[in-house]
Amino acid sequence: MNSTSNTDFAALLLRVSSGVLFLAHGLMKVNVFTIPGTVAYFESLGLPGILAYLTIFAEIAGGLALILGVATRVVAVALIPILLGATWAHSGNGWSFSGQGGGWEYPAYWTITQAAIALLGSGAYALRIPVLQRALGQFA
Repeated sequence: MNSTSNTDFAALLLRVSSGVLFLAHGLMKVNVFTIPGTVAYFESLGLPGILAYLTIFAEIAGGLALILGVATRVVAVALIPILLGATWAHSGNGWSFSGQGGGWEYPAYWTITQAAIALLGSGAYALRIPVLQRALGQFA
């Protein structure tokens, strides 16, 4: 008999809430800032414009994967470089994310959250895809 523990529900809560935030951030880059605006912002930081497209894709696809619980550990680890980049981008704006230009504490915290999700795994109510489960083993 397999029972669901509080840890499984905690992992679910953390995974879904983080996924919703990633999805919202990715869609904000598309619908509010626009893709060309996001590319221009990345380029203003001295980054190649292609990273804007990759970031948008990672946030939207990663957010959906986290919400569904698909390859959770791999997705959480893959999103960490995106968050480290955001931490770097906001590092010159001080601590508070509510300040002008947003501070670095929110993306830094979110990085740690992804590490926790990677350690916890999918938790309860995750979509299990057998082919992915076999390919990724314990990392799914």
